[in-house]
Amino acid sequence: MAITYLKRSPKTSSTDDTKTREIVENILKDIEKTKEEGCKELSKKFDKYEGDVIVSKEKIEEIKKNLDQKTKDDIQFSHERVRKFAEAQLKNYGQDFEVELSDGLFAGQKLIPVNTAGCYVPAGRYAHIASAVMSVTTAKVAGVKNIIVCSSPKPGVGVHPSIVYTADLCGADVIMNLGGVQAIAAMTNGLFGNAPADILVGPGNQFVAEAKRLLFGKVGIDLFAGPTEIAVIADETADPEMVAYDLVGQAEHGYNSPAWLFTKSKKIADYVLQRVPELIEDLPDLPRENSGAAWRDYGEIILCDTDEEIAKVSDDYAPEHLEVQTKNLQWYHDRLKNYGSLFIGEETTVAYGDKCSGTNHILPTKGAGKYTGGLFVGKFIKTLSFQRMSKEATKEVGAACARISRYEGMEAHARTGDVRLRKYGFSN
Repeated sequence: MAITYLKRSPKTSSTDDTKTREIVENILKDIEKTKEEGCKELSKKFDKYEGDVIVSKEKIEEIKKNLDQKTKDDIQFSHERVRKFAEAQLKNYGQDFEVELSDGLFAGQKLIPVNTAGCYVPAGRYAHIASAVMSVTTAKVAGVKNIIVCSSPKPGVGVHPSIVYTADLCGADVIMNLGGVQAIAAMTNGLFGNAPADILVGPGNQFVAEAKRLLFGKVGIDLFAGPTEIAVIADETADPEMVAYDLVGQAEHGYNSPAWLFTKSKKIADYVLQRVPELIEDLPDLPRENSGAAWRDYGEIILCDTDEEIAKVSDDYAPEHLEVQTKNLQWYHDRLKNYGSLFIGEETTVAYGDKCSGTNHILPTKGAGKYTGGLFVGKFIKTLSFQRMSKEATKEVGAACARISRYEGMEAHARTGDVRLRKYGFSN
């Protein structure tokens, strides 16, 4: 087996981690002391915004009235599909149960949604309407009672009107004109009159992702996420133009968004290597700047000898988004194990999943697809166990517990079993 890098990236998605961590740690420490006022000052500094933090009900109604109908229709199209998929996940996720493990010993589980979810919706470079759909809709379907949305405000405007409309449509209870690390800190600590979040979800830049990582434990998070990623597996039957477009489409997200091609076809590889820079050059300023830097510093083309070799490389990378454009689609579907979301055949593309086709676009990056999937209803639900037992069951369970505890040297533990055995008339 031989792997050839026709293009290898000089950087990885972890290149700037140390610097980012230091910046975020300092901001979080400052907000612990300054609280709401500190958040407002950071919003003024980074977003040039000085208005109200909480989006009023009057403002929401005004936006709903003034937003053009076609935009509202498209947002509802996305919402309906994401909601239906989340409902199907919930139906097939699990259920409360109780089972008798031995005579008189019963154990079971209850599925209970968290009380408060904090949903971050990025709006720095672009207004990510779809991120509001993905996070808020899924929390709502899971049964979360209190959903808080934060998104970066624009000077004199606040949160992008389409994001406000989307968050409200999908079930947000509170919408906040607040972005960046200060938004994560505010939701975690229950600032601006809100309940503290039990879980934080949603994509964001490296500073938002690092804030979530540092606060994990104090609050739950959906997953450890970095810059968005795409990998395309393509053989000689793939349309090279589609492959090139799909790679550029995801690199557009940011300067550090990896885009990878895994292929057996030198012809496909050579075409993509030449075509991607041409497609990037034809973009408007911001997408051109982002995708150009991403392809230059994080793009890779890997030429392999066999399908099995491609599958192994792909599983090693565990890409966030993985497209398969080959003649043997089912083989890859059965073989691939590590990815955030899979896009099978040229008829689908990452862009569909990102915006409106139904599956969630909040997905694991930086290899996290090796141990976790993306955001789904289960992330908002606690699987809690319980047990109950009869007095008669204590004869067996209590005696075994006491003996195991003494094997471990935990005498007080053992005596909790002993006292019940005595009370119920059993000997150890």
